[in-house]
Order: sequence, then C-alpha cells, then structure tokens
Amino acid sequence: MFLNKINFKKIGCVSFVFVIAVLQMFIPVYATEAQSQELQLDTPSAILMEAGTGQIIYEKNSTEVLRPASITKIMTLLLIFDALDSGQIRMTDEVTVSAHAASMGGSQVYLEEGETQTVDTMIKCISMASANDACVSMAEYIAGSEDAFVQRMNERAQGLGMEQTHFVNCCGLDTNGHVSSAKDVAFMSRELIQKYPKIHEYSMVWMDTITHKTRKGTTEFGLTNTNKLIRQYEWATGLKTGSTGLAKCCLSATAKKDGVELIAVIMGAANSKMRFADAKTLLDYGFRKSHLYTDEERPQLEDIAVLGGKTDRISCEYEDDFSYLFINDIDSNQIEKEIAYEKNLQAPIAKGQVVGTITYRYQGNTLGTVNIVSLETIEKARFVDILTNVMKRFVFI
Repeated sequence: MFLNKINFKKIGCVSFVFVIAVLQMFIPVYATEAQSQELQLDTPSAILMEAGTGQIIYEKNSTEVLRPASITKIMTLLLIFDALDSGQIRMTDEVTVSAHAASMGGSQVYLEEGETQTVDTMIKCISMASANDACVSMAEYIAGSEDAFVQRMNERAQGLGMEQTHFVNCCGLDTNGHVSSAKDVAFMSRELIQKYPKIHEYSMVWMDTITHKTRKGTTEFGLTNTNKLIRQYEWATGLKTGSTGLAKCCLSATAKKDGVELIAVIMGAANSKMRFADAKTLLDYGFRKSHLYTDEERPQLEDIAVLGGKTDRISCEYEDDFSYLFINDIDSNQIEKEIAYEKNLQAPIAKGQVVGTITYRYQGNTLGTVNIVSLETIEKARFVDILTNVMKRFVFI
C-alpha cells in the first residue's frame, strides 16, 4: 500500500535502500496494529487456544500474574478425575463433609457437617454451582487434608508447565500468594478436557438438583450453572467461571464447532457481562480464523526388516493421529508427508517401540511428526532359530 505511493524513478539506489529499511521497521508494527483492530477486548488479560494441538491463536497479556478466583477449581476437578482414573476413588463413593468444608464461605451448596454426598454429586456441585464446600470435601477425601491436596495441585501445575501459578487453596478464595495467569489456566483447561472429556457431561448442564440428607431431614437444592455461555452460545461446552472482589470476573470458556475445539480464558474483567462478551468475541474469532487439518489418508506402512530376530520382518502402525491448526484457509493438497524408518533395526524389538516417523511439511515448513511403532515383540534369535530359518530357506529353494 505504501510502495504504490513512491516514485522510485526519482530516487537513487541509496535512497531506495533507505526507504525499504524504514518501511521494514514499520511493517511489523502495522501488522500488529491491524490484528489489534480486528479483535477488540475490554478485559485486561486473555488467551485463545485450540485444544487439540495446544496452538495459541490470540493472546493479550496472557502471562500476567493475576488472582484466578474459582477457575482454580479446574485444577481441583483435574485431580478428582485423576483419582477416578487411577481407581483411588469411584463415582459412587460416599464423601462425608467435615466441619472445615462446611464452613467455607463464598459460593456453596450449603453442605452440613456430617452430611454425605457421592463423588458424582460433588463433581456436579463444583462444576455447575462452583461450590467451595464440595471442593474442600473432595480435597480432604482424596488427600486427607486440603493442604495435602493443594500440594498435589502445585505439583500437577508444575508438570503442565504452569510457570505463573501457585495455589494456596483448592477453591480460589482470595488469599495472598494464590495466583495464576490466563496462559496457565488454558494449560490446565486443555489437560482436563482432553484427558477427561466426561467433564462436559457436567459443565454443559444448565440446571439440576441435589438432595440434602441431614439430621434435619431431606431437602432438595437447586443448581444453576454459573456459566451463562451454556445458554447464550451455540457451541459452548463449558468450562468454569470465577469471581471475587480482588480477582474480578474470570472465565475459562470451551466450545466446539466443526471439529475445532477452542479454549478462551478471560481474567480480570470488570464485570460478568464483559467476561462473557469477550469470551464470545474470542471464540467467534477463533472459529472464523481456524482451519484444523487432520490426516485422514495416511500412507500405508510396510513391514520393516529386523536383524538378528526370530523373524526377519516386523509390522508397525502409527502411534497417534496427526492434526494441525492453520490460521486461515490452506491448500491441504500441498501438505507433504515423508516416512523414515529406522535403519539396521536390531532385535530384540518391544511392542510399541519407535521404529520410524512420518513428518508433515507445508510450503517448506515442518508442521510436526508422528512416531511409527512396532505392532509386535520380536525376540533376539538363538542359534537354533537361525538354523531353522536357514533350513526353511533351503527347503523353499
């Protein structure tokens, strides 16, 4: 646009080089400003991530250290599902509410000391109603105490690369030193929905009830999802809201459309209306800009030669599917695939051992690789095996 306005016939070679250098200084700034104008957010800190690949589509002050409020509970839910996955607890387990759990302030479902609820009900209360009392009850049930559970939360956060995060409690009440960032919240949100998609069976429910059974009798208690996007946004799938006086309004919003799953994190919004509006803006932007490529026509793999094994060839398979998120449309026919097998592969070979890779490239740029692994175990050949193979060849000859 700028170059069209310059008459290069009237300037010399040196001047031309100078003009180009000056333009190169401003073009990146111009591009950044254009992107900023394309997506206007009122919230001070935000990030948009594609869940399957973890690719970041947009970010604004995403590593700023802020108070996370109840989106802290994403990590609590992650550890609950970890415990379910390992067999430590079951959905039908009865959890007894302690005096400490019952004393929690903030958002709650008014559990009473000595009351019991199933793990399934506790997850429902945490996911939908952001119940602090249910949160602490589960922490104590899994780890013995809230402090011990919080230690596990920090260890899990460290394992996910959450560099700006330190948890002090399991529910997100304002406490000195209890901090996170939009990027870190996206990391733990991705881990939860990718590893345990069952969470959506809770986070997508708008209204439900639980039953209190205490010494005072039996009563019904209504739950309404704190995440208004479940009703307001067609493709919403969750995930968790949060708000306190110091943290202001926070949200980790998940949505899925046409195979693309997005995570939009909002932190520090001035009010609830702003957090939902900005989350919708982010999600709309992501769905509009994103094109998820998934390889549905992978090359057929050949058997690989093995040296010194009981058999001389081994069958193999792709370790995983391949997908890549492109911003804007691409020509998928230009994606190149290159298979490379291990050379001079020696027995023994274990099932699942990496024996090669497939590499994906687009317009000269490497998009990623997927391992090729052995489908079987091949033991090292003994002398009698070698002799048998020789005799077989002799017979067939």
